[in-house]
Amino acid sequence: MDRETKGKVHPHWKLGKYQVRLPFIHYRLETPELIQGIVIFAIGLSMIEIMTGPLGMSYGAAITIVMLGQFFMLIPPMFGVPFVPGFITPLIPVLIVFLSGFEPGAEAIQALIALQLLVALIFLIFGVTGLGKVFITKLPVSLKAGILIGAGIAAIMTEIEAGGRLAETPVTLIIGAFLCLYIMFSRSFRRLHEKNRFIRFIASYGIMPSIVVAIIIGWLVAEYPSPQVEWGITIPSFSETWNVTPFVLGFPAWEIFMAAIPTAILAYIIAYGDIIVGDKLLERSSSYRQDEKIEYDSNQIHFLTFFRNFMHALFFPHPGLAGPIFTAGTASVAERYTFGKKAMQSIFSGTNSLIISLSLVIFILPLVTLFQPFLPIALSITLILTGYLCITVGIQQLKNETEIGVAGVMGIVLAVYGAAYGLVVGLLLYFLLQKEVFISKSNEQVYRNEGKDVV
Repeated sequence: MDRETKGKVHPHWKLGKYQVRLPFIHYRLETPELIQGIVIFAIGLSMIEIMTGPLGMSYGAAITIVMLGQFFMLIPPMFGVPFVPGFITPLIPVLIVFLSGFEPGAEAIQALIALQLLVALIFLIFGVTGLGKVFITKLPVSLKAGILIGAGIAAIMTEIEAGGRLAETPVTLIIGAFLCLYIMFSRSFRRLHEKNRFIRFIASYGIMPSIVVAIIIGWLVAEYPSPQVEWGITIPSFSETWNVTPFVLGFPAWEIFMAAIPTAILAYIIAYGDIIVGDKLLERSSSYRQDEKIEYDSNQIHFLTFFRNFMHALFFPHPGLAGPIFTAGTASVAERYTFGKKAMQSIFSGTNSLIISLSLVIFILPLVTLFQPFLPIALSITLILTGYLCITVGIQQLKNETEIGVAGVMGIVLAVYGAAYGLVVGLLLYFLLQKEVFISKSNEQVYRNEGKDVV
């Protein structure tokens, strides 16, 4: 087997340009990824908070949409994309700002449907034409950074604003958030990670250990109620889900589509950035594995992301949107993949095992009802981590004072007033301050000297 697959693409069925792989036929199931899926499935459940809140859906519809969404996550790795798919997480706080302009219920759900259809259309057009890379390359750095900084500010603002979750559950959120940031980014934790096997085991589960600790603390200090555990299987409510589709609510009006365009553009920019991160992760991990050749291209990722968002919009609108990559999950799989074939047979055995576990464990009703009272914790910690990452990555891209100013102001406006205002302000500042459209040739050098590199 090793000799047959060394340096070659691992077994699959060819379907046009796609490579179809099924468990037990083309790859084995990986126990660590199966366990990890059982632990982190609660992150997907956290989207129920948004569905039953700003969107005004029933719990039955929300849990069914989560179930269907996680099953649709199986599609990309099944068809040859070596990423663990997920949500467009950095967009979630911007999405909440966008939805706040609509009445919870039919109007807000129609706004989400319009957004998801537009995101699907952008992925389809840019995937077919190959213009995605051109668009992202030509977009000024200050605007890309402003989008990330704005998303980061919005994510943290939703938690610390008056009447937010920090005010309602301060002990739980403060301990959970600081523990999450310590595990993910602290240098001292990294030193412990290098020396201690148990610490490495904790770190392998990403943000879930901090969520579990926060849940225990929230229960102990009575900021959250005790769960009412029910036994059996989670039963989806397709009738309630059908009632939140455009076939029942009606398709969004053109005004709603127009209002959703800026947020859809932001979604694509963020998602494309995630694809680049995924490429880098696989490039690094593949250098350790000479036994497998991984073949995939950006057009495949674009089309499959289009398909998932299109199906979501028509039949089960999801506020996380269908993103091309769950970065933390992909990073975890890619890291263990470097340990060799005995540790992980194929990159696809790892990615598929994680998603299969995520998709199936939601049917275990005791686990779902155990986490149900604590879903706000999972969402809060996810948003705070997302906010920290977005602000960090956004600032790292900036090279001089002018770029910092443009990105900073754009980010604040975007976080407070939404994507449309943020993009308009960012573009105006870019043309006025960076392109210097009103500066004469004789004064051009004088003004440029003011944009010195930041030391």
